[in-house]
Amino acid sequence: MKTLFLTNEYPPHIYGGAGVHVEYLSRELAKLIEVDVRCFGDQNSSTENLQVKGFGLDTKNWDCPLNLKSVFGALQRCLDFNTAGIDASLVHLHTWYAHFGGVLAKLNYGVPMVLTVHSLEPLRPWKREQLGHGYDFTVWLENTALKMADAIIAVSEETRIDLLKHFDLDPHKIHVIHNGIDLDEYRRIEAPDVLKKHGVDPDKPYVLFVGRITRQKGIVHLVRAIQHLDPGFQVVLCAGAPDTIEIREEMEAAVAAASAKRPGIVWIQSMLPVPEKIAMYSHADVFCCPSIYEPFGIINLEAMACETAVVATAVGGIKEVVVEGETGFLVPIEQQTESPFEAVHPEKFARDLAAGINKLMADPSLRGRMAKAGRKRAVDHFSWSSIARKTLALYKTLAV
Repeated sequence: MKTLFLTNEYPPHIYGGAGVHVEYLSRELAKLIEVDVRCFGDQNSSTENLQVKGFGLDTKNWDCPLNLKSVFGALQRCLDFNTAGIDASLVHLHTWYAHFGGVLAKLNYGVPMVLTVHSLEPLRPWKREQLGHGYDFTVWLENTALKMADAIIAVSEETRIDLLKHFDLDPHKIHVIHNGIDLDEYRRIEAPDVLKKHGVDPDKPYVLFVGRITRQKGIVHLVRAIQHLDPGFQVVLCAGAPDTIEIREEMEAAVAAASAKRPGIVWIQSMLPVPEKIAMYSHADVFCCPSIYEPFGIINLEAMACETAVVATAVGGIKEVVVEGETGFLVPIEQQTESPFEAVHPEKFARDLAAGINKLMADPSLRGRMAKAGRKRAVDHFSWSSIARKTLALYKTLAV
């Protein structure tokens, strides 16, 4: 059997959880079957069972609006994925960027199509800021691909519920297979020099955020919560890759306002290499995930694997990763219907985030217990080897 992964992200070009998922799942599956990965970029590597090929893009003669280049660029690469020839037993899609490629492969090569849902376009309306009318196209494309898929993998039970709520799908096609974690790589380490390199004092406690600057990740809500945090600890924001100029400027203004009133705010404006990210997780006293929408929330799992207690929003798949009162605290949020990336009561949400962080920062014993429980939960439930075996079992029910 051979599977073809179609994806936007693949190392070294990773900026989100879907890319992390593809990297580790492809590596684990390659221990069991042949894996062909086609992605956006200039990658070109081959091992015994894993072939990776990046596809570039020439836009110098394009006259379309800037915010549509990512849409048309995805379609062009999806066409290139197919004209390169396909000899796989099935095609496995990751994010809307790859959906058109899967549709072409299913119809033209006659192979089954598997689609992993890392997020859902109807639940990310803020993407209109980024794509304009291109967002209408991505909504249509996702709906079309989901209906055409022979099997759909939801990364959490909550995602399965969302799929059935927002799409007219056969529930028997939907299979829940969680995201995972490399437990050998993500583990607690001592690396104070990494902290110093980025302006963090390793001798002072800190609360940590890791993620992209996007409405979905709720980073601005956390920055607003800073005014309610107790004194005496640092706030470290590993936050880069802003979706739009507008949200970058909003973030800059919010951090500047918070820094004028509180010392010890460190904003690292880049996506850190994995070893440095692990060092940040390991030395953090608390990790905070203020996401507004999160089908799974792999960053929480990364923090737990590195033995760090978590304060996270009680949304989506996060509730299946973080156990309230055991591995961290879950903070409820009431969201606006017309503007889902905002809270109905943003001040209350900010205060509740701060309250959870303050409670943990003030209680080293509780933090320690939650840290150990988080690592154990990661080990017991979220290994990539187990997830690869479940994925292969699903493949075997479909392969021609």
